[in-house]
Parts: sequence; C-alpha cells; structure tokens
Amino acid sequence: MGPPKCLNVFIALCSLSMICNNCVDAFHAIHPNLQSFSVHSVDTLHRTGFHFQPPRNWINDPNAPMYYNGVYHLFYQYNPKGAVWGNIVWGHSVSKDLINWKVLEPGLYPSKRFDKYGCWSGSATILPGKGPVILYTGVVDKKGNEVQCYAIPENISDPFLRKWVKPDAFNPIVFDDDINGSAFRDPTTAWWSKDGHWRMLVGGKVKNRGMAYLYRSKDFVNWVRAKHPIHSAPHTGMWECPDFYPVSLRGRNGLDPSVFGNNVKHVMKNSLDMTRYEYYTVGTYLWNKDKYIPDNTSEDGWGGLRYDYGNFYASKSFYDPSKNRRILWAWANESDTKEDDVKKGWAGIQAIPRTVWLDSHGRQLVQWPVEELNSLRGKEVNMRNQKLKKGDYVEVKGITAAQADVEVTFSFSSLDKAEAFDPKWVNAEDLCVQKGLKLEGGVGPFGFLTLASEKLEEFTPVFFTIFKASNNNKHVVLMCSDARSSSLNSELYKPSFGGFVDVNLVNKKISLRSLIDHSVVESFGAGGKTNILSRVYPTLAVNNHAHFFVFNNGIEHITVKNLKAWNMKSAIRD
Repeated sequence: MGPPKCLNVFIALCSLSMICNNCVDAFHAIHPNLQSFSVHSVDTLHRTGFHFQPPRNWINDPNAPMYYNGVYHLFYQYNPKGAVWGNIVWGHSVSKDLINWKVLEPGLYPSKRFDKYGCWSGSATILPGKGPVILYTGVVDKKGNEVQCYAIPENISDPFLRKWVKPDAFNPIVFDDDINGSAFRDPTTAWWSKDGHWRMLVGGKVKNRGMAYLYRSKDFVNWVRAKHPIHSAPHTGMWECPDFYPVSLRGRNGLDPSVFGNNVKHVMKNSLDMTRYEYYTVGTYLWNKDKYIPDNTSEDGWGGLRYDYGNFYASKSFYDPSKNRRILWAWANESDTKEDDVKKGWAGIQAIPRTVWLDSHGRQLVQWPVEELNSLRGKEVNMRNQKLKKGDYVEVKGITAAQADVEVTFSFSSLDKAEAFDPKWVNAEDLCVQKGLKLEGGVGPFGFLTLASEKLEEFTPVFFTIFKASNNNKHVVLMCSDARSSSLNSELYKPSFGGFVDVNLVNKKISLRSLIDHSVVESFGAGGKTNILSRVYPTLAVNNHAHFFVFNNGIEHITVKNLKAWNMKSAIRD
C-alpha cells in the first residue's frame, strides 16, 4: 500500500460513510504531532492473545511473507515510534510455526535516494540457488513519485536474515515515465516462465480504471513493461497490493507461482484504494500473451468475491513448500479512535494466517486457519444435540470466552419456513443491517453471541439467515457479523458486516467457526467459504467477564448438532 497523497492533510484510507454504509472504516488522519508519541506502558485490555501484533505501536500491511530454510518470515509496515501512521519502516518477525513469533530489528527503512521518502509494500521471491529477493515500492521525492526497488540479505547464512541491503547498482529496478508516478506500487512475487523470463505485476490506475502492469526480466534486475497490462477493470480505482497466483483444480495443495497448465486456474486479487476492501477473480492466465481472463463466474469489480467481508485489507499470500500449501496474510485495522490508539500504545493486528485452496466447483476460494493454530487449544467443552427454539439463548460455559476457538455444526429439520428472497437484496451488508439479529425470520437468524456481557448489554453476534430463492430448489444463505451492539462506547466504528454463502443445504446442515481474541472475532462460514473478521472493543465483556452463547431467533427450530469450544493459550511474541 502506498503513502498518503499529501503529508499535511487527512487521507481517507476508507471513508466509506460517504461511499457505502458498511465498509471497513480506516479513515486514518496524518497527525505529525502524534507520529512519534510513545506511551510509557502498553494497555493490554484489548490486546490479542494469538493474533499477531508486535509489542507496541502501529502496524498495517503484511509484506513479503515467505518460508526460507526452515523459517517463516513476516514483514509489515510499522511505525517504531508511535501508535498512529508515520515513520514507516518494514517490521520483521520470524517463526517456526506461523503462530509463535520472534520480533527482530526492522528489515527495511528509508535510507537511499530511491526510497528516501518511503519504503512501501512489496513481496519476496526465492531465486533458485541464490535465495530471497524483496521487491518493494520506494518513494523518490516529496511529490510521492513511486519506483520499484529490490533488497537482498546481507548474510544469506544468517538463519533469520536479520539485515537487508539495497544495492545501488540497478536500483531502482523499475521506474516508468509513462505511468502516473503516484499510482504505481506494491510489486507481486515474481514467477518464472518457460520462455526464460521472470514476470511480476505492479498495481496502478489510469483515471478511474484499476490495472496491473506486467514486467518481464531475464536477470531479475533489468525489467521491461509489457505493451498492455495483464488485466484491468473500469470504475475500480487504484489497485493496491495486487496478488496473482495459481491454484490447483483438484485438491487443497498449494502451487509454486511458476506453475501453470491445464489443471490450474489463476487468482487475481486487488485491494481497492477507493473502498478499502478487496476482491478477487478466478480465471485463466495466457502466459504466452501476458493476459489474464477472469471466468464468467467471477464478477470483476466492487461486487466481486472477497477473501473476507470485514476488517481485512492489503492481503498478501505466499507458497509454503514445507507443507505444500498457499498461506494468506492480511491487515486487520482498528475500529477505535486515534486518541484510544495513542493511549493504549498500539494499533493494528494481522489476521490469523489462512490456508487457501480452490473450491471443488472451481468458482471460489476456500480459506481455513493454518493447522498450527490448533496447538494453542487448551481445555475443550462440548455441546451436542442442543435444541434451540425461537428466542432461545444458551450459554456455553466452561471456556474463557474472551480468548477461545469455537466450531459448531447447526442442523434444521426443514427449510419450508424460509422467508422468500427478494432479488433486490443484492448487498449482503445492507441486508444484515435491514434484517439484523432480532428480527424474526423463518429459518434464522441463528448462530453465536460472542464477547457478550452477562446481561447482554454488549455482544457481537455472528449468525446465518436462510432464504428461499425464486427457484424452490435453491436457497440463499446470508452470514452476518454485527458489531452494532459490541460496545457501550458510542465513539467506535461499529459496522454490520455481511456476505452471502455459496453452500448446498441438501443435508440441512451448516458449519461455523469463530476465533475470539479480546478485540477480534474472526469467523469462517460453511468450512471457510464466507469469512468475516470484526474488530470490536467491549467495555463490559472483557477478560473473565466475557460470555458466549448460541441462539436462535427464527421460527424453525435449530439444533446444535455438535459444538466444540476450546480455551486458547496465548502465542509467544518476544
């Protein structure tokens, strides 16, 4: 992601209150007087136990995640001096398991003529026989002109790759006078093609058309732009943090970015600067034409498929050869005020790393928390065959509800009472606001109340409502995560997030998993087909005062077929 367009005025990272009702609110302002303000001690009340965040201060985009010589590396945009955006360097942490992390000194910071005014987001590529190379965006002047640069480890034998150098030779490796220099950033991981060239993408825009420029190189330092962008789409604005990678048509195995062929589809993801959410398409990559064509099942624009329908932005994936999987990281921004951020001494977390694969129908991706997260599970509580009539709220006791992992399968005997779906309901978020938690439906709403206070003054519900489509054999499933009642603090941004779930209900069952971690509720519907991460800040439902309920507010009885809940231990972050 790029720098502010002006260093002395407000920048709307997402002022969606002016564009749409329920998008991620990240209306960050530039506050020079706060950028280097650091509190004496960090407030731990809402800090996460197992979602990644450094010990203090501001973070945003994940950068250059990779696995190299037995170690996972995560870089991230980081302010080492304060809890608001500013003084940005590349924070660097390493791990053996993606869950427990060791914080190192920053990997990159502005230090050269080609990045004097900023080291923005980028990616890592592992060169066979040589090791990792970081490609990143540098800002060369006060006007915000952006170029693409590279960095390499100072000592390749250092297992943690603590120090990185930016060679003067060839840097910057990409600068283009024919492109708007303030809308030209975030290079992808590069891939190798059988014509002997490396390829990478850089995000950009022309007027209001988002695009991904493609560059080719034989030696990884001399890059030439292709005649046409690999892909573009009208009315989408600046494409930040593009990601482009292959997925297998069969199975859950991840693929090296250089793989292509008849058994492979490709995914293109773009982070939209105008709206501060992301969308992706599934399609075909014609490598010999340097062209990507989305399938007709993928909407190519604001209404397209999303990794996550909540606080989730600037995502970056990488191929993990140690377990043959693709891993996805993303920034989950704050929902409280800058004053609160400064007071507590930190801002921003990373979503739980997710394994990503293509659904068996080939229309969308499926995501699931990495298996290593299960190592933090402690005491287990079970609930089976619990009937929920209309208006029932049943507490799940015996868990630490402020830091828990809950998986459930809901079942229902009939869908006959499902409310008819109005074709005009095209926006899931608006429908979540309209229907809400308490409005009685035929089948649903039913689901969880997370981070709930004892008397339900505060709670964050995650739930489904099922509708009957015009075709009597089809149903529409709505998933919501509604923060409007999450806190008694009226100054917070408390949206109702929502997404539709493409799931077959022939077995009259649907699953839900929520990771609850003090100020985050990260939920996975129908095995990871639709996912919503919410940032919430309860005032009553904190620590041992938090409760967890299953509920049903629909006419049709719902059964908690099988529920498993675990207390979650805290990850190591030193």
